[in-house]
Amino acid sequence: TEELKEYFSQFGSVRRCQLPFDKDTGFHRRYCWIKFSTPQDVQNVFQKDSHILEGAKLTLKQQSRRRHSQRKNQSE
Repeated sequence: TEELKEYFSQFGSVRRCQLPFDKDTGFHRRYCWIKFSTPQDVQNVFQKDSHILEGAKLTLKQQSRRRHSQRKNQSE
């Protein structure tokens, strides 16, 4: 996780880095989530053609923004 955070911090401020592990094998699941502080930080990452970390080429996908569900007030 620290290596990922350090690598991606060259593109902007990394707010969160999550690298899920498989409980049975103890290995990471070959994907992670990186959350940046600003949309510009995200664009900086995608401006680079390829990303290689520790000899492995990374495939990046941008997750669409989640919308927080809004609670509806029920008036009776």
